[in-house]
Amino acid sequence: MKVRTGRDFPIVCVGGSAGGLDAYIRLLKHLPNDMGVAVVIVNHARKFASRLHEILPGFTTMPVELIVDSLRIEPNRVYIIPAQRDLHVLHGDFRLEPISKPRGWPDVITVFLRSLAEHWDGKLIAVIVSGYDGDGAEALRAIKEVGGTTIAQRLDTARQPDMPESAIASGFVDFVLSPEDIAKAIVQIAHAER
Repeated sequence: MKVRTGRDFPIVCVGGSAGGLDAYIRLLKHLPNDMGVAVVIVNHARKFASRLHEILPGFTTMPVELIVDSLRIEPNRVYIIPAQRDLHVLHGDFRLEPISKPRGWPDVITVFLRSLAEHWDGKLIAVIVSGYDGDGAEALRAIKEVGGTTIAQRLDTARQPDMPESAIASGFVDFVLSPEDIAKAIVQIAHAER
């Protein structure tokens, strides 16, 4: 059972990996900076430290922050998961934990989506974009069960289609869209919340 926190604005989790940078840029370029939504990019990187918090500010007017433990989640911001960490939410804050699957393909997207489904009061939008493996697919059912919306990148627009393909195969994807159309869908869902 969820503990009500009063933190009830929508969160968009964008999960990706190989080829994800192209999708993140195309998505952010089409998102307004005043939707009242927090965007969390969960890049399923293995060993290398992501530089997304340095690259992505060039493509959005929203502030872009690398997540630190106990950071308060605010709307109209883009948050980036640090490398080699599992990400959770609790009482309206981010919580970082040592990565639970240090060998093989990590499941950081799945871990974060399950935490959102359990602990976030607001609307949830789960987006799976370009990447290897199937991280995130196993948690889409949990997002649907709490009334969230699930979106996969259209395979012909993904540089590496494994991840969105696995999401679609789960049977729990509402929309299959290009990054530009994903942005439009997020705006529509955010406006429907008001």
